[in-house]
Amino acid sequence: GKMFDTEFQNYKKQGYAISEYVGKIGIEKQYQDELRGKPGTQFVEVDSFGRVERVLQEVKAVQGENIYLHIDSDLQKFVWEELDRVILEKEVPGGTVIITNPQTGAVLSMVSFPGYDTNLFARGIDSKSYKSLLEDLSNPLFNRAISGEYPSGSTFKIVSGSAALEEGNITRYTSLFSSGGVQVGEYWFPDWKYGGHGQTNIIHALAESVNTFFYAVGGGYENIEGLGVKEITKYGKKFGLSEPTGIDLIGESAGFLPSKEWKEEVKNERWYLGDTYHIAIGQGDILATPIQVANFTSVIANGGSLYKPRIVRGFGRRSDDVLEIQTEIINDQVVSKETVNIIRDGLRAAVTYGSAVSLSTLNVDVAGKTGTAQFSSKKEPHAWFTGFAPYKDPEIVVTVIVEEGEGGTITATPLAKKIFEYYFNEIPPKLDNL
Repeated sequence: GKMFDTEFQNYKKQGYAISEYVGKIGIEKQYQDELRGKPGTQFVEVDSFGRVERVLQEVKAVQGENIYLHIDSDLQKFVWEELDRVILEKEVPGGTVIITNPQTGAVLSMVSFPGYDTNLFARGIDSKSYKSLLEDLSNPLFNRAISGEYPSGSTFKIVSGSAALEEGNITRYTSLFSSGGVQVGEYWFPDWKYGGHGQTNIIHALAESVNTFFYAVGGGYENIEGLGVKEITKYGKKFGLSEPTGIDLIGESAGFLPSKEWKEEVKNERWYLGDTYHIAIGQGDILATPIQVANFTSVIANGGSLYKPRIVRGFGRRSDDVLEIQTEIINDQVVSKETVNIIRDGLRAAVTYGSAVSLSTLNVDVAGKTGTAQFSSKKEPHAWFTGFAPYKDPEIVVTVIVEEGEGGTITATPLAKKIFEYYFNEIPPKLDNL
């Protein structure tokens, strides 16, 4: 779009003319310099009528790069339509879906809803229309996928469970009895299932999202020694939380991991055991962006590596001659292979008999984790699902959040099921997405 006066003041210093178009948002803004190229100049001699007599000096213009994305346009369109349908049917504020390749960090689809018509910018958006978008209470310009900070809900159990296995606080076979919750003094910390889940180990705890087991993992209970807040947040950071992933888009948020010191300083309160219980199940003050949840799910899907997610595949004049951007690994082994395999088994069990059992009818083996993230006493919780397929050799990670969607099993998982069905039945293999 055309530059506003405030934008021109910055671009003018870089040699831009007021007549030039610039990227306003997203990829177009992130890669403005590459898309623009370099303008040419001519010094000419003219006659009294302004006609060019001769060229004294000339610098040829350099054409801007073509940019090629990992985004699959067919998949993007399908996801947009399905997310649109769910949000309108449920009459909820919004949501987002991210689909990535866990082996490379490539982003195959990223939809934030509600959105806006990009043609408004392409034609040169007027100030009235732009102001209308800015003042829209549904925040269509807000990219929920990278900027939305949400309580992670039970998706965080992937992280806290991994931490407990790595530190030796539990093994695959460590178990306790879930009878419906944990009593600490006058406070009751419940399981979501009335009467509890019975004898529970890490596999069953992930499969049925057993709060009691993760309360124990975090703060200790019965025969399980708790990690404590420092160890939990240490592993949260190893999995990429509390800092931007580095995706090639402007406006990414960092999320948040609380600490004892933070609570004392900001809230003027001491840290309680209940605080540790809450963050161990992804509640309390913990916040994560959907792209962070997609990224830590990829760690489990690919065997332990944390990648920097990428939208752009590369640059080139032609689609058959693209200079690829190299995959960037942030951490090549976040946790051990043994820990990864145990968590993978738990996420697979969630599909075979647990909270995501509706996915068991698909013609591809899926593993995943549901989440129900409470954030208000007056509004329904956010609904999460994050998972990958095929289970043995993952091609995609699908991460869904539906704001105020009641629960992961209710709203997010059925949407993820539609996406898995479409991807494995309708999308032909595309080597450039690998």
